[in-house]
Amino acid sequence: MKALPHQYRSTASAGNEGLVDVAVSGLENILIAPPADFGGPGDTWSPEDLMTSAISSCLVLSFRAIARAAKLEWTNLEVAVEGELAKDGKAVRFTKVTIKAKLTIAAGMDAAKAEDLLAKAKATCFITNSMNSEVDFSAEVLSA
Repeated sequence: MKALPHQYRSTASAGNEGLVDVAVSGLENILIAPPADFGGPGDTWSPEDLMTSAISSCLVLSFRAIARAAKLEWTNLEVAVEGELAKDGKAVRFTKVTIKAKLTIAAGMDAAKAEDLLAKAKATCFITNSMNSEVDFSAEVLSA
């Protein structure tokens, strides 16, 4: 891993109507629109979708690295994230995030160890660590 700090950059551009074109150097651009709740089309990625996806994918990638170091054999991790957008004083923000992790481990692996590693991944996920929302985390470990 490259020494910290790391820098990440993106640009967003749009006209007065239509989709927002988001670019990151070296990657394919993505198009963004408001979600249906805000009058958007509902068929395009929204900032809200990107936020919850950042949380779920960060947890998966954090767990992958932690499980590898701990030599835990696992076959699948599904992380479902629900973000609650609400008015908090004068600002609208994510006030609560619910994360449900469902991990399938290889036969013979220690389920308690797997749960501990999931909790460690949640604690080290820099996306949730960067938020000031309430975070509710639960994990289920299944054996293959």
